[in-house]
Amino acid sequence: MQQIKKKPVGAGIFLVVLIISAGFILKKQSAVETKAQKFTLVADAKNKRVDVLVDGQPFTSYFYPNDLMKPVLYPIRTSKGTLITRGWPYDPRPGERVDHPHHVGLWFNYGDVNGLDFWNNSTAIEASKKNGYGTIKHNKILKMTNGDNQAELAVTMDWQKPDGTNLLREDTRFIFSGSGNSRYIDRITTLTALKEEVLFKDNKEGVIGLRLARELEHPSDKPEVFTDASGKATPVAKLNNEGVTGKYRSSEGKEGDAVWGTRGKWVNLTGTIKAEPVSLVLLDNPQNVGFPTYWHARGYGLFAANPLGQKAMSEGKEELNFKLAPGKSVTFRHRLIVHSGSNLTDEQVNAEYQKFAGKNSKL
Repeated sequence: MQQIKKKPVGAGIFLVVLIISAGFILKKQSAVETKAQKFTLVADAKNKRVDVLVDGQPFTSYFYPNDLMKPVLYPIRTSKGTLITRGWPYDPRPGERVDHPHHVGLWFNYGDVNGLDFWNNSTAIEASKKNGYGTIKHNKILKMTNGDNQAELAVTMDWQKPDGTNLLREDTRFIFSGSGNSRYIDRITTLTALKEEVLFKDNKEGVIGLRLARELEHPSDKPEVFTDASGKATPVAKLNNEGVTGKYRSSEGKEGDAVWGTRGKWVNLTGTIKAEPVSLVLLDNPQNVGFPTYWHARGYGLFAANPLGQKAMSEGKEELNFKLAPGKSVTFRHRLIVHSGSNLTDEQVNAEYQKFAGKNSKL
């Protein structure tokens, strides 16, 4: 008769314990990796700001002081807390450029709205010339929602003429979210014309803009002068390029200064800040007027998308002159990705673009 060999009982028990332990460890690691990030909004009416916190740490703020001619998101940080926006003029840092005082954080406005310049307005404009500029005033907070991995802020603003009368009403939803080393800012802005037709005449100054930290500028080898819509010249001096590592790349393969004045679905700005690789990606949306947008992206640190200034951006080959009749509205959808730890590839950015602008997008 064939004898049946018995397996050692101790070995079997050890194997079961080992499998259970391994499963527990993997489950624990997975739980750590997928732990929700708590997004919290904290309103501070006295200081005219709403702070956005992630797990109690600052990410950005909705900021609307009286001496700034439009509400902005300022400053903006990576998931590691590194500042990616220029500090000047509110919190200057050594070695920064001090040009274009209207470039603060992340903003939305335009250079020619019924003949008024909303883009270039600042406290630097002489009082005698203020009648050519418009101002965007914060009106009220409509909603603040906190949550795991996401928070939402809904606000209204008024686009005002120099005499204080309202030309446009702005309703904007900011959706702040995050995953891993990436932070996301969705800005969904609806502009409604009030009592009169509103003409957004083709102009290079627009529409959603971000002013970058010095480290994310393109290295500059010469002084430069840039002019605004009114022809006013602004000199931009040559600075020390140590630690300056920024580089634009568009969805169409354009790089560096060649991105300016070209169309694209997105632009990825890569660079390094004190050994931290960073990618800042601004995404256009197929539902936007003028898609795919023209890019008003300058090496000195202005990173902007302008779908409305087609004649100015195309050297006169195209013209839009977008209009809104009284009571009519238009909505713009944009996403800013702030990624830390690596420079995102074209494939990775295209995947992010599909999430934001694809058929399954909820925006």
